[in-house]
Amino acid sequence: MRSLAALLMLSLPAVAEVSPERADKLEHMVIQDCGSCHGLTMKGGLGSPLTPDVLAHAEPEGLALIILDGVPGTAMPRWRPVLSEDEALWIARYLKGDTE
Repeated sequence: MRSLAALLMLSLPAVAEVSPERADKLEHMVIQDCGSCHGLTMKGGLGSPLTPDVLAHAEPEGLALIILDGVPGTAMPRWRPVLSEDEALWIARYLKGDTE
C-alpha cells in the first residue's frame, strides 16, 4: 500500500504552477468551500483541523492527493473534477503555510 501512495505522489508535479489571479480564487475557495467543513479558521468542524501546525509533518503531495480524490467513507469529497493537480498542490502548500 505504501508503494502505491509513493507512486501516486511521484505523479504530481514538484512545483505548483498557479497564476496570481488563480491563487486568489483558490484562496477564496479554501476559505469558503473547505471552511464550510473544516471551519472558517481551519481549526476544525465537521472536518479535521487544517492548520499549519497540524499539517506540519504531512507531505504536500499526499495532501494534494486527498484534495483531489477525497476520502472514501467520509464527508471529504473529490475535488479532481474542478481542480488540476497543480491547483491541489498549491492548496496543500497554502494550508501548510508554504506559499509565497
